[in-house]
Amino acid sequence: MSERKNITRATGVLGLATGLSRIAGLVRDMVVAGLFGAGFGTDAFFVAFTIPNLLRRFFAEGSLTAAFVPTYSQIYHREGKEQAQEVANICMTLLVLVMTGVTLLGIWGSPWLVELIGHGFGAVEGKLELTDFLNRIMFPYIFFVSLLALLTGILNIMGHYFVPAASPLLLNLSMILCALWLHTRFEVGITALAVGVVVGGALQLLIQVPVVRSFGIRLRPDFHFGHPQVRRIAWLMLPGIAGVAIYQINVVVSRLLASFLPEGSVSFLYYGQRLFEFPQGIFIVSLAQAVLPAMSRQVGSRDDQGFRESLHYALILIALITIPASVGLYLCAEPMLSLFFMKGAFVAEDVRQTALALAAYAPGLFFVGISRVVVPAFYARQDTRTPVWISFWTLLVNVTLGLVLMRPFGHVGLAAALTLASVFNSGALLWTLRRKLGPLGLRAVVSALMRILPATVIMGAAVWALLRLVPWLEPGRIWLKGSVLGGTIGFGCLLFAFGCMLFRVPFSEEAVNLIKGKILRR
Repeated sequence: MSERKNITRATGVLGLATGLSRIAGLVRDMVVAGLFGAGFGTDAFFVAFTIPNLLRRFFAEGSLTAAFVPTYSQIYHREGKEQAQEVANICMTLLVLVMTGVTLLGIWGSPWLVELIGHGFGAVEGKLELTDFLNRIMFPYIFFVSLLALLTGILNIMGHYFVPAASPLLLNLSMILCALWLHTRFEVGITALAVGVVVGGALQLLIQVPVVRSFGIRLRPDFHFGHPQVRRIAWLMLPGIAGVAIYQINVVVSRLLASFLPEGSVSFLYYGQRLFEFPQGIFIVSLAQAVLPAMSRQVGSRDDQGFRESLHYALILIALITIPASVGLYLCAEPMLSLFFMKGAFVAEDVRQTALALAAYAPGLFFVGISRVVVPAFYARQDTRTPVWISFWTLLVNVTLGLVLMRPFGHVGLAAALTLASVFNSGALLWTLRRKLGPLGLRAVVSALMRILPATVIMGAAVWALLRLVPWLEPGRIWLKGSVLGGTIGFGCLLFAFGCMLFRVPFSEEAVNLIKGKILRR
């Protein structure tokens, strides 16, 4: 099977699994919005959850995956399963010790961490204290998901993607059930969500164990930390941690600055970002995760032409998905939030403010997609340092623009600053990769973009006209809103697919089949 087919198949499997998790995540956010609205408790929870989530990106999805997957892949394919098993045992043992220390340290130092990230909450009595309390409950989550990331890397090398990608479904279900069943049993109802996070993290890890064992991998303690390949992974992780840290600091900075804005601003940004991450999680993350093993194999076999072809293919698929999705998110921001969230404690003004944030995030989807695909190109070549420097400059751009834009535009200015920083990040990554590898041959990608844009314009005009049929900020009318929004999105997708065929967009048939396959499998 060619690498292009490998990437497409893996992206399809990952997208299906991630899609199920994202749907559960959307239901989770609907439950949270209905029970707790956007204000004192939700602001505290979202900032508290930022801290273990931030460390998850440091130690798990970012640096560990970037360092472990290429190295483990080379060991497994060159030195055999026995050597790979030994390295996995040592890495797991070391990770358990490190993350136990990080978890205990985080619980002890929680008051200072919360004060740092949510400093603006100090002006509201009890808000910092609630944030600290929720953060202490949730901190063990980082222990479970860091071990989960290692098992996920092993399974991806073995060609198994579905269960690891679907595991967040358990986190979302745990949070939903705990919120519904336990919120009346606590003095502060939102405590139930924090309990759901910890239970969900443990379930995510436990479900991977039998799958790993089915591939003949028997993980056991091994304290030979001086193993050369383990040292190599550790050295690759160090700049990776720094790079992910800088990237995640962008999110932390946004929430820190939002804590100085009127109450609810943190929640508006969170809910908007959650819908923004829906297509990002299903397609962009799935494609990036599928591309890394493929590119690692091509680098290992010194197939430079194949490496460039995989990069071109990934970039065109990203454009095919994210450009129309960006326009769709922008146009459908208020309708989606009205349909899914406007009930209970989440009122029309909350919908309007969150929609403004989502509309500001939406144009950045394409550029986030480029970055997610190009970064694995560096990781596959075991260059984890270059993305660090680019992330550092991206952080400076985001902080500067955030400070400039938050005063006149409030939380919408912070969302726009993150979008503009994403534009800078993707451009810097492509420029740097070209300097390292020589010409990337991106004319085919640019040509595809010129064909995608007119198809997107046609789709956008039709969607805009259809959405004007419903007064979205009026309460109720759920069936009417759902019918119009669902029909509009379906018609827009068909119209865009027809436009891609009409303008002969490369790989459009693969993209349509990929999406159609997900729908049929569901």
